[in-house]
Amino acid sequence: MRAVDALMECLKAEGVEVVFGLPGGANLPTYDAFYDAGIRHILVRHEAGGGHAAEGYAKATGKVGVAMGTSGPGATNLVTPICDAMMDSVPVVFLTGQVRTELLGTDGFQEADTIGITMPIVKHSVLIQHPLELPRAVHEAFHIARTGRPGPVVVDIPTDLSRADIPYEPITDVHLPGYQPTTDGNQKQIRLAAKALANARRPVIYAGGGSIGASGELTELATSDRLPVTCTVMGLGAFPASHPQWLGMLGMHGTRTANYAMDEADLIVAIGARFDDRVTAKLSEFAPHAKFVHIDVDPAEISKNVPAHIPIVGYAKNILPKLTAEYRALEPDPGRLEEWWHRINSWQERYPLSYDDSPDAEIKPQYMIQALYQATEGDAIVCSDVGQHQMWAAQHYHFDKPRRWINSGGLGTMGFGLPAAMGAKVGCPDDTVVCVTGDGSIQMNAQELATCAQNGIDVKVFIMNNGYLGMVRQWQELFWDRRYSQVDTGQFPDFVKLAEAYGATGMRLTDKHTLVDQMKEALETPGTVVADVRVAPEENVFPMIAPGQAARDMVG
Repeated sequence: MRAVDALMECLKAEGVEVVFGLPGGANLPTYDAFYDAGIRHILVRHEAGGGHAAEGYAKATGKVGVAMGTSGPGATNLVTPICDAMMDSVPVVFLTGQVRTELLGTDGFQEADTIGITMPIVKHSVLIQHPLELPRAVHEAFHIARTGRPGPVVVDIPTDLSRADIPYEPITDVHLPGYQPTTDGNQKQIRLAAKALANARRPVIYAGGGSIGASGELTELATSDRLPVTCTVMGLGAFPASHPQWLGMLGMHGTRTANYAMDEADLIVAIGARFDDRVTAKLSEFAPHAKFVHIDVDPAEISKNVPAHIPIVGYAKNILPKLTAEYRALEPDPGRLEEWWHRINSWQERYPLSYDDSPDAEIKPQYMIQALYQATEGDAIVCSDVGQHQMWAAQHYHFDKPRRWINSGGLGTMGFGLPAAMGAKVGCPDDTVVCVTGDGSIQMNAQELATCAQNGIDVKVFIMNNGYLGMVRQWQELFWDRRYSQVDTGQFPDFVKLAEAYGATGMRLTDKHTLVDQMKEALETPGTVVADVRVAPEENVFPMIAPGQAARDMVG
């Protein structure tokens, strides 16, 4: 059969249910194979939309997402989602077309060195150099993407090789001698961690995106005693926000309680987190009294930013039950944490998340998120774009379950939200999926509204419209003497008309008194809905750790 037909067989063998992509000259043979393959393909309007949709699908389902693009601009349009997936450890296989082999290196039409361009931002990549390589390369790509620390894999396929005939035999074994991730953790190190936790008087569990797949195990560990838990913006939902041991999110726009607890902790157990700058702030001032247990499947992350006293390499899902068992066996004194919880509770009472509500009908952005939580009854997959609305959603929408909060953390990609919501809805068709976005972010991939309308992907989009690039404006206000340079987006476009032009339902929401009911109406309206929610234009996200400052110096 043709190599591309073998490719389709490989995708089916990997359990691929959907592919997001856009055809072009160099991947035409692959699209011809789709004609008879029986695999669902969703035609996006821009390759970046396809890449982010594959990410949203992967984050919502835990499966490997698949995105496709042609050579040259098709592949370079995928660079941002590839980098985004790398930063947030998202398993996505990117299949790109490439010019004919005899044209490689000649600057042929729509030629780009896709492997060279993406090399720093992939977990693995391969340029197919013989058609017989393709089946095994595809299976290896899926294996690498989903195991160890998940991430993006690029398979670049020259068009002449993709249409060549090959003898195809199903591949059932994938063995990569040079790639053997450590998954179970060292038992001696786990025992040391349990002893450290049993002796700690001011412990904090700090859970990142790597704990999302180990939510039950994390909760079991935390509740084996009264161990306080905080999560990063990527880890929200790994531990229930409604639980009394939850401190809230930590980091630049986290709660004072979470950040103060980290600052005064004597032991921090980091689970699937990488101590990035949005969490540590001023690195030399971060958690000055703490010893660190660091659990991560990627050994390169351990001690990269903060030296780990007890490193444990492996999957959180495998390690945490062993840690819990060792901890319980030590029968630690629960009374040792009384004083610590008294301090934590005093912070919670003194510094709750709050804001000054408007005296009239004006919608404050914080209230918009609270209204959305009320309208959805806290039961929705929330996909966020990047900016102020992202931070307010993280603060005020309370996630009790994993894979219900999907956002771009490490790369902070504007334009991520709508296509990610599209992918999440395709992966979880029975769930309510909402996109929380800003008037700046939505316009970066608004064309995917057409994809939603054409394919019956019922995403509910809520635009927090303040007429600014809000987070940039906030920084210009606070750190640049209110010199507002190029952040005023005006009132363009008319989002209601834009929604209708794309075949969606458009709504405009301007009154806080009717907001919850109107949001419920938007959620109940069939099809894709775009709600333009007009909010207070110059509200700021607080609390905040200013750049270069310590957590104890939070403002707002």
